[in-house]
Amino acid sequence: MATQERAIRTRMAILEAAGAVFDEYGYSSTTLTMVLERAQVTKGALYFHFQSKEALAQAVLDEQVQLGTVPPQACKLQEVIDMTFAVAHRLLDNALLRGSVRLTVDQSAPPGVDHSGPFRQWPVHLVSLMEEARAQGELLPSVRPQETVELLVGAFAGIQLMSRALTDREDLGRRISILWGHILPSLAVPGLMPSIDTAPDRGARVTAAMVAV
Repeated sequence: MATQERAIRTRMAILEAAGAVFDEYGYSSTTLTMVLERAQVTKGALYFHFQSKEALAQAVLDEQVQLGTVPPQACKLQEVIDMTFAVAHRLLDNALLRGSVRLTVDQSAPPGVDHSGPFRQWPVHLVSLMEEARAQGELLPSVRPQETVELLVGAFAGIQLMSRALTDREDLGRRISILWGHILPSLAVPGLMPSIDTAPDRGARVTAAMVAV
């Protein structure tokens, strides 16, 4: 059991180090030596978990959706909103998430790395929540969940890129709040609107509540 726990910790240390390096240098300029130095593990430990840079990059990408976890909400539309704010907030200091997002939009990744995965995985996850929201009467009849979440994922990707370029994502919470201010009226039934929280600091409050539990 102790050996297994140590292996889990080592794997996570490698992933976090890789996320930081991929975020700073991009896929092409990152080397396994750089990851080794950042993670402070042996070459044997790294190759035990990841056979190549491609495999390591894929593992970083595969962590992205899990890093959007938020507490369940009775209002499923609020839960969808919370995920966008939580990811925005975690992008400020979560090296693994930052590296995963960088790889998602990094066109230099080779064919063996499926950097498009998160663009498929996020909609799958979010559509189920939107379907629950529709079943609970939260959505306008005209809303099509698949089209809505694909628009949301694409918009978020672009907004975070813009925010990173301009402020290193310091204003990302504000930009996500503005995004929801524009699209929420086309999604939510009018009676639900006053109770939905899209304030810029929503992500900080949601993640703080998770830590406090």
